[in-house]
Amino acid sequence: MLGLLGLLHVYIGVRLLPALSIGVTGEVIGALLLLASWVLIPMGLTARSRQADEGGADTLVWTALIAMGLFSSLFVCTLLRDVALLIAALFTPVVATTRFQETSAWIVVGAAVFATLLGFINARRVARVVHVDVPIANLPPALHGFSIAQISDVHVGPTIRRNYVEGIVAAVNRLDADAIAITGDLVDGSVRELASHVEPLSQLRAKYGTFFVTGNHEYYSGERAWTKELRRLGVRVLMNEHVVVDHGDAKLVIAGVTDFGAHHFDPVNRSDPAAALADAPADAGAKILLAHQPRSAPEAAAAGFDLQLSGHTHGGQFWPWNFFVRFQQPFTAGLDRLGSLWIYTSRGTGYWGPPKRFGAPSEITRIRLVVAH
Repeated sequence: MLGLLGLLHVYIGVRLLPALSIGVTGEVIGALLLLASWVLIPMGLTARSRQADEGGADTLVWTALIAMGLFSSLFVCTLLRDVALLIAALFTPVVATTRFQETSAWIVVGAAVFATLLGFINARRVARVVHVDVPIANLPPALHGFSIAQISDVHVGPTIRRNYVEGIVAAVNRLDADAIAITGDLVDGSVRELASHVEPLSQLRAKYGTFFVTGNHEYYSGERAWTKELRRLGVRVLMNEHVVVDHGDAKLVIAGVTDFGAHHFDPVNRSDPAAALADAPADAGAKILLAHQPRSAPEAAAAGFDLQLSGHTHGGQFWPWNFFVRFQQPFTAGLDRLGSLWIYTSRGTGYWGPPKRFGAPSEITRIRLVVAH
């Protein structure tokens, strides 16, 4: 992987640096910056969160992760430029194509820097609130308007710290939801490293409490320790199980499954939507499943759920990766349907890796159940 990463950096340098017309000194500086990027990116990918003061994560980690985001945009834009040059060579005189090479090289650099800066701003501000009404067939009148605040994929870790989590908690509490759902990938690091940064979740407030299901990153970070810690903070962790909420004169089932791939880490934790609904009251007015990955949907539909709340995809996080998520997950973002099952896939409330959100804004979602007409 390191060799492939190096080759991609060489490709960018060979295709852009000569075309920029910045002289030998400029090309040397550009080559050194690309070399630095190649060295830094693996540091960002393998960085473990450290216990840090209020200043946050290590400067080197910040630099590495920003470099990762910039490299991604540089690579994609360079590739698109080469396609454009190939087309231009077929239809344009050589002189015009030569001019276009210099202009387009500067456009690539400018576009990559712009996307990285704007993506950084979008990633670091508090997620917007998205309001979604989900029509449920035969929903009892008492459950009409029942609201769930969903957060997902916060990825508390090297660059997402306590102050970021406090902002999320404040925004969620302002929604005054009936229940709060955290649909996995909350952390990137151990309890020892991150407990103080996750602690603000104890301040989440909802009439029926806060519910959590594991994502794949919990298993990378020590799922058992995190399950224990979240329960200590007052969060209900659902491991292929459900709770019954009595709301007015109606019953609502809120169920949760372990991550779709949990069995690769612990066979006992195999994700099982049917087991999560076992012995649920037959007269429940609505049955909701919290499942980190959207690809739990077929089993959720077969089990008889009305709505599945998921995350995992980040909506692609930044362009153009939003177009590729669908090759790994059946749903990328927003509200979809599979038979009688509604699936809402959150774009995530934080970010993973590069502090960058471009074309896939983070969100806190307010789900409201409504009577289907």
